[in-house]
Amino acid sequence: MGNEVKRLKRELKCEGSITKYYKDTVQLPNGKTAEWDFVGHNGAAAAVAVLEDGRLLMVRQYRNALDRYTLEIPAGGLNANEPTSDAAARELEEETGYACKQLEKLITIRTTVAFCNEKIDIYLATGLEKTSQNLDEDEFLDVKPYELPVLEKMIYDGEIEDSKTIAAILAYKNKYVRRSIN
Repeated sequence: MGNEVKRLKRELKCEGSITKYYKDTVQLPNGKTAEWDFVGHNGAAAAVAVLEDGRLLMVRQYRNALDRYTLEIPAGGLNANEPTSDAAARELEEETGYACKQLEKLITIRTTVAFCNEKIDIYLATGLEKTSQNLDEDEFLDVKPYELPVLEKMIYDGEIEDSKTIAAILAYKNKYVRRSIN
């Protein structure tokens, strides 16, 4: 018996505006076949936007999947052939009304590896300059700066549950804040 899983067939079942849902037929290492769900996603980019005073810009928005408002870092999907750094800078300015002078790759995450290929590149955005929000017609966002310790407490208290936001805030703290303390 080999250790390889082999995809035999991928069938598109439904196509939405940001995802495609497939039914995959795979051959398992024991020779049997199984059907697995697969959600295809074009990818996204996000930014940890740090103001001159050290506070992080956060966006509060309604999320239909959870049927409630969430607090998140600015993020959004990629346009066709768009580099993730461009998407992160674009989404930052569109959602918060701040442009950045510097953008540095922080981390890459895969949001739901069991059934979805979504990849989000997360950047550190600094040198922020106030411009103006340019929201999509279906976006309604509140923007507010937060101190890092407040955000960290909100994560551990369960008030922030968004995986990209949690990963980004904790990576930022670990890579940049602790370094400056030592």
